Amino acid sequence: MLAVLGVPLGLLALLAVEAAVAMRGEGVPYEEPPRTAELLGRGPALSYVVLGDSTGVGQGALYRSGVAVSTARRLARGRRVSLLNLAVSGATAADVLAEQVDAAARARPDLVLLAVGANDVTHLTTSGRLRADLLAIVDRLRPAGCGPAVVVTGSPEVGVVPRLAQPLRLAARVRTLRVNEVFAAVAGERDLVFAPVARETGPLFGRDPTLFAADRFHPNARGYATWVPVIDRASSEALRDGSGAGCR
Repeated sequence: MLAVLGVPLGLLALLAVEAAVAMRGEGVPYEEPPRTAELLGRGPALSYVVLGDSTGVGQGALYRSGVAVSTARRLARGRRVSLLNLAVSGATAADVLAEQVDAAARARPDLVLLAVGANDVTHLTTSGRLRADLLAIVDRLRPAGCGPAVVVTGSPEVGVVPRLAQPLRLAARVRTLRVNEVFAAVAGERDLVFAPVARETGPLFGRDPTLFAADRFHPNARGYATWVPVIDRASSEALRDGSGAGCR
């Protein structure tokens, strides 16, 4: 039987269909984020841009309980943070490249959070295509090799979502691992900071299905809250080390 990364194509196709149904977001709280900058806190200025998919907009929870506002609040402890959220539900890395990154570059941010990857798991994006998209995103953010610090989450652990039954969960787990290997490799090559959301929070979601929203796919507010410390540590590392600062 034909397979991709050791997973039969029939299972992968079913995974894509099941996930597409789940990601419609029916029955879960969802609101578009403001598309203009929001100011939080006081102190030295920090421009913060969020790119990505439904996890960037907090689908499954109220927007202000999602990772964008929650991480911005942490950054605003002792700073005046300008938060611009360009994330769009359903986006893949290719969509971020085509529809979000140019607006991010124009904002001249100090820090970028790229919260994308789950749709590349379910859309069966090849490793080669994903790598090319991520490198192009970095090049747009950092022309001439200089620009903002960048934190990437990769995909959360899709292999534990209640919406998927076995053996689809196994297929999703394998896909999540492969997608995140690409994110980690590009992070190492291009001086990004990888926030290992899947590794550090996947087991929590696997043990506690109450961390999921009503669609049994997206996290709810409590679920997103488990991601925030992971992203916060990565953001602190990126800002402390001046990752990607180059000629700025």
